[in-house]
Amino acid sequence: MAEPRNVPQTLMTIDDVAALCSVSSKTVRRWIKTRELTAAKLGSQWRIRPRDVDLFIHERMER
Repeated sequence: MAEPRNVPQTLMTIDDVAALCSVSSKTVRRWIKTRELTAAKLGSQWRIRPRDVDLFIHERMER
């Protein structure tokens, strides 16, 4: 089910994703650079939607 557009979603940082996945921030940056993980650059910082992290993890568990 799609989220309502008027409800802001909390975005994750590279460090948040790295901690969640037990990898280094360098690894998360590589995933973003290779477009394996969807992210948006806001100013000088990357932000990742939690649902994109969930999808990223789910896709790898099915391999």
